[in-house]
Parts: sequence; structure tokens; C-alpha cells
Amino acid sequence: MSLDRVSEAGDVDPAARTRAERAVADAHRREWAFVLAATARVAGDFDVAEECVQEAYIAALDAWTREGIPHKPGAWLTQTAKRKALDVLRRQQVFRSKMPLLVEPEAAEMDDPDEDAVPDDRLRLIFTCCHPALAREAQVALTLRLVCGVSTGDIARAFLVSEPTMAARVTRAKKKISAARIPYRVPDASDLPDRLDAVLSVIHLLYTTGHTAPSGADLVRADIVERSLHLARMLAGLMPDEPEVRGLLALLLLTDARRATRTDAQGRLLVLEDQDRSAWDRAAIEEGGRLVVDAFRSRRVGRYALQAAIASLHAVAPSHAATDWRQVVGLYDRLLAVWPSPVVALNRAVALSMADGPEAALAEVDRLAPDDRLAGYHYLPAIRADLLRRLGRREEAAEAYRAALELVENSAEREFLAARLAQVVESGSARSSGK
Repeated sequence: MSLDRVSEAGDVDPAARTRAERAVADAHRREWAFVLAATARVAGDFDVAEECVQEAYIAALDAWTREGIPHKPGAWLTQTAKRKALDVLRRQQVFRSKMPLLVEPEAAEMDDPDEDAVPDDRLRLIFTCCHPALAREAQVALTLRLVCGVSTGDIARAFLVSEPTMAARVTRAKKKISAARIPYRVPDASDLPDRLDAVLSVIHLLYTTGHTAPSGADLVRADIVERSLHLARMLAGLMPDEPEVRGLLALLLLTDARRATRTDAQGRLLVLEDQDRSAWDRAAIEEGGRLVVDAFRSRRVGRYALQAAIASLHAVAPSHAATDWRQVVGLYDRLLAVWPSPVVALNRAVALSMADGPEAALAEVDRLAPDDRLAGYHYLPAIRADLLRRLGRREEAAEAYRAALELVENSAEREFLAARLAQVVESGSARSSGK
């Protein structure tokens, strides 16, 4: 969302303006998906809904500067966006045909919205975007952009493509939904299997963008992490018998259990072996472990349950070195069989380095290097650099660290890689000087 179109206010209190700007930014992070879902139900068109929601946020900046921040910003934004959608429909002279969709709740209801109904709106919009009429990547990308508010650039990084390519995919998907008149509703139970995998992908990728932010100063975006966990729990409530739904929730819980230990007090990244395991969230680990067991009771063990099982092995080990790395490699082999992703193969190489040593892993990484799907993926040169460092090949390690630094956009990861680069350079210099 851009606020560049906001007109200059007259004589305003600078402090009030600052408070309003912060409130609007906070509401954008927290409320965007809810406001868009409610507006899409009225507008019946994603482009119209998105435009109206953007206009509502722009209007909020001036209104909240003059009148103060409302008690429930989400309700204010929803009411404003829906009214703008009604105005658009009237201008398009389709008011009568859209009448069944235009039932406005009473003002009192808008001031105190039903909290339980909001998640249903968001889930409805997720399932709408994940319509089988769209290509799978388009389903996931559109949902991340519209429903989850993830930037096009961050979605592009998650899919390992350029930002213009991803922007074009999202635009085409929106046009296809509008042209095909895809209904805004949760599909029938018989239709759920066709959409479930895409919905799971959306929630997983959303969590990933929060767990390690693709760009920015902070390693973790807690609001995105919490949003994805909430969606996973909501989906588990809707489809409790699906093993992959349980597997995804388990994966998110087990991975997020380490959140508090992934950086030090100064915000510097800590790798798994340096984290304080006593500070991990034991309740989340226990719940995730139970869900993994439940998922594995099914004969349909999929990629999320397998990833959760890998995360569980890390979570229950008393130390990094004590992890059953041979079993981790075995689980990655099973994961590659159901999800032949180069990223999975790269992660398997990391586990292999612990089971069989860095030299065996380096051979695997070098075999993956020519894969175009990993072009621009900074973890490839970063992992290669670490393996070379462990092998004592400092000059090659430094070169690989420099290659990773050219690709990474998250500040915490940049600082970590830069520190590792300085270490290998300093170590190499000391060795060459005979110190």
C-alpha cells in the first residue's frame, strides 16, 4: 500500500499525524486480510475490492489525524472500504444485480464486529483464490498477495523468480478470476481435495516469509508468523482428519518453538547449533510431536508431515551434535520422493554434512549448483561457503560468502554472512603470515 496519494492536510498536529501514521501501518499489518475479505464479498471483484481497501487506508490517515484513532481500526476500515465498493458498483450501474451482496450490517455491528466470523471470511477468500481453474503457482501467489498482504517482491523471492514475473502472474490470476466469475464462497466438501494442497502451500509460504523475512532489518516478522499459525489452526479445525493439515500445523509449531533463540540480544542471527535449547517452547514441541505421530498413523504421509518429523528430531535432541542425522537424511530421502524440490535436496545436503562430513555434502551441493531454479537463491552459495570453511578451504569459502552476500536482502542474514566472511579472511591471513 502506498500513501503517496494522500493530499496535504492543513494545519495538523505533527504528533497526531505521527500517531495516525503508526496506527495505519499497524492496521495494514494486522487487518489487511480481514478488511479485504469483507470487501471482496460486497464487491464481487478482486480488483475493485483491493482498490477500495487501499482507498480506505488512505482515507484513514487523514481521518485519524483529525478525529483520533478509532477504538476498533479494523471495523472502521472495513466499513469505509465496503462503502467505497458500493459507490463503485453504483457507478458501474450494476447496483440492482448485485443487491443480494450489498446487505450492510448495522452501525452498531460494525463498531463491534463478530470476532468469530472474521476468520471465516479470510478462509473463504483463501479457498476462492486457490481455485483449480488457476495454475497452482498463480493460486498460491495471488492468495499470498491479496489475502496475506505479502509484497510482490517477497513472493517472487519465495518462488525464486523475478519481481516483474511474479507481478504479471498475480495480475493474470486476478483477471481470470474476474472473467470466469469464480464465486466468493468456501467450496463444497467434495471440492476441498482439489484446493487443499494449494491452501497448505499458502500457509506454509506465509509462515516462511515471517520465520525468515526475505528482506528488511529483522530476521523474524512476528505478525506474519502469528497469522500463519492462526490460519493453520483454523484449517485444522475445518479439516481435522487430513494428515497433511496436521503435518503442516506440527511443522509450524516445531519450527516456531525456536523463535526466541534464533537471534541474540542485539538481533544477530544464531545458527541452530548455537541456540539455547533450554529456552525453546516445550509446549509447542510437545503439541507438534503429538501431531506428527497422528499424521504418521495415516498411510498418506506427505511433505508437511515429513518436514515436521525432521523438525521434531531437531527439537527433541539434547544438542545439535546429538541429533540423529542419519535418520534426518533418511527422512529427506522420503521427502524428495514425494516433493522433488532442489531446495529440499539442498537441505538434505546440510544434514548429510553432519552424518557423513562436509566433503560428501559439498559434492551434492556442487551437483545442484547448475539448477536454474536455484539461481539467485542465496542459501546455495551460503551453504557451499560453510562447507568449504569446515574443510579449511578458506579462499574458496570467502569467494562463496561474497557470492551469497550479493544475493541476500535480509539485514540479519547479511550481518551473519559478513561476519563469517571476515572470519575466514582473517584466518587465511593469519595462516599465510605464519601466526
